[in-house]
Amino acid sequence: MAFTGRAALLAALGSLPVGLWDPGWSGILAVNAPLAVACACDFALAAPVRRLGLSRSGDASVRLGEGADVTLTVTNPSGRPLRAQLRDAWPPSSWEPGTEVAASRHRLTVPAGERRRVTTRLRPTRRGDRRTDRVTIRSAGPLGLFTRQGTHRVPWTVRVLPPFTSRKHLPAKLARLRELDGRTSVLTRGEGTEFDSLREYVPGDDTRSIDWRATARHATVAVRTWRPERDRHILVVLDTGRTSAGRVGDVPRLDASMDAALLLGALASRAGDRVDLLAFDRRVRALVQGRSARDVLPSLVTAMATLEPELVELDARGLTATALRTARRRSLIVLLTSLDAAPVEEGLLPVLSQLTQRHTILVASVADPYVARMSEARGDTEAVYEAAAAAQAQSERRRTAEQLRRHGVTVVDETPDNLAPALADAYLALKAAGRL
Repeated sequence: MAFTGRAALLAALGSLPVGLWDPGWSGILAVNAPLAVACACDFALAAPVRRLGLSRSGDASVRLGEGADVTLTVTNPSGRPLRAQLRDAWPPSSWEPGTEVAASRHRLTVPAGERRRVTTRLRPTRRGDRRTDRVTIRSAGPLGLFTRQGTHRVPWTVRVLPPFTSRKHLPAKLARLRELDGRTSVLTRGEGTEFDSLREYVPGDDTRSIDWRATARHATVAVRTWRPERDRHILVVLDTGRTSAGRVGDVPRLDASMDAALLLGALASRAGDRVDLLAFDRRVRALVQGRSARDVLPSLVTAMATLEPELVELDARGLTATALRTARRRSLIVLLTSLDAAPVEEGLLPVLSQLTQRHTILVASVADPYVARMSEARGDTEAVYEAAAAAQAQSERRRTAEQLRRHGVTVVDETPDNLAPALADAYLALKAAGRL
């Protein structure tokens, strides 16, 4: 209960001539009885806060960068009208900086025995679960001299999902996939193992695709066309260790990796392949297995929503053992991790042969565009030193990527904006070549 009326009362008394009142409470009540009565009535007429009924409804999930509306229903069971200020408290990352006060505070009036709704508009700035459970209400009397204040627990959770900004590339990648599958007028020949049809030979076709028996039965040379195999297994592995916490531009490397994984998952599921997800550092952080094509993308998004980088070194041996248990038949394992020399040479390379002897391996990494800009800097001594450092960093990444390629690994090293489409292209190239 906040006695805001006391200040108003003393201010009114302070305006009286000196000597007309005793500063004690008895003197105040004797000289200013009407004012005291007004304060008491105002307090009595303020609706009680503890008897209010509160409940929530609204959005339970939202993509990062979009808005979510959570509605609070306030029921006033008392016989007095509620005139109140309400604060719906959420974590600071539930709003853009500087907008919290305006978004979380509401004024409302609820007549006796009725209910009213107020809506809090959230616009989260981070992935994960945003939870709230406290609502503070300050109920005022009709004169505003006194207020009653109380807090109610009204829990609610809004899950903030990855934004999936790379979905804009999906239509173009699906068009390319339809070409590989031979469902468009542009029929391309992949080297998969599923026979599709026969067509007339055109200059430029691989002579190894000529079907000599069919040619002998027809007046023209016939060639076989193939379509990439379907129902392949794709295991996407997210490294959530220390290196995934580094920020590239405005987002952590982990977020850029997740965006690329979502585009690959959407594309591969449309291609008829099975997609699983494993997030790992020193233990399993998320695992998605056995989802149907319709459920793959929602399952991936939900599993990724609460993932955060862990400030520990990746356990490459543990990752390898877990991946082998998860992918028991021949699969494409897509590892989204760092291309820094030390983690790869000391962690991944010693155990890489255990993966490559059974599976096709693709390593994708987020490159920092600032390093490329540094390498082009000139003009003063500091800029030249920065360019030299950037050139050395780029050289080490190329050397690390070349080491992986010598082990039969496909490597994709791109900036955050280009990683997702480049990874999708690498998947389509492997599929067209029949390497899945």
